[in-house]
Amino acid sequence: MPEPALLFASLLFGLVGLLAFRFGKRNANWAQLLIGIALMVFPYFVSSLVLSYLIGAALCLALYLWRD
Repeated sequence: MPEPALLFASLLFGLVGLLAFRFGKRNANWAQLLIGIALMVFPYFVSSLVLSYLIGAALCLALYLWRD
């Protein structure tokens, strides 16, 4: 069973990804849509807490930089 911090990270980045996906879909912004999908999907493949936070933070930074 995963540790609680990893579950929290998955929930947090999944929620941010869902919001980015919906916003990107509504505004037809492909970059936000794809980053949102990546934020929702990557926690299924990462089992390390540190790696999860690093990937999630990098994707959130990318979402911030491509906020046209």
